[in-house]
Amino acid sequence: MDGYTREQHVVALACKMVGGGSDGSLDLCGKVCIIDEHENIIFHTYVKPQIPVTNCRYETTGIRPEFLRDAMPLKQVQKKIQDFLCNGEPMWKIRPRAGRARILVGHGLDHDLDRLQVEYPAIMIRDTAKYPPLMKTSKLSNSLKYLTQAYLGYDIQTGIQDPYEDCVATMRLYNRMRSQVHRREDCPLASDPQNRNNFASWRQNELERMSPQEMMALSRSDYYCWCFD
Repeated sequence: MDGYTREQHVVALACKMVGGGSDGSLDLCGKVCIIDEHENIIFHTYVKPQIPVTNCRYETTGIRPEFLRDAMPLKQVQKKIQDFLCNGEPMWKIRPRAGRARILVGHGLDHDLDRLQVEYPAIMIRDTAKYPPLMKTSKLSNSLKYLTQAYLGYDIQTGIQDPYEDCVATMRLYNRMRSQVHRREDCPLASDPQNRNNFASWRQNELERMSPQEMMALSRSDYYCWCFD
């Protein structure tokens, strides 16, 4: 990360999880990737979890036990990611949209950040799993695999998966949605009570009948629109 500067305004993050616990069902971050807006890798490393890994989930992650044995410890990964996202500032000093923090893009970022034990201001997160035009309904998300095929026209997550592939997909989705322009006077503020990353309940049936392209054509937002970024 040392070669990157404050000009990296938007970045995407993705993790691949290995399993912990007696049955291997506990998600632990085994690999993490961060890319910039031009899809260049900023940070890409195996992660050594703080508890024993009982299932590497090789069929989908491609991770073997020896890859994690000398991997970067989770605490070190946390510090590198936090320092990068906040431009070296302490979290309590971060003022969103004041040039001291980067917009963070991803899919299911709540889970990824939780597994990394990294905190980040919600107002600086752009999650393709929670952005209303990309959701099935106000409470149901589409998979990243589906969104990539429907909106970008290619397949991902076939066989062994790499977090870089997920980063690229989420960044492309973000840039595509950001290019949709709405009239500012018709867009409510993100701070309004109704704008909790959900469509109004009366629109759920309408949305379920819409195709992805029809949803992108919506001219009025019930949420903070990414075109404002």
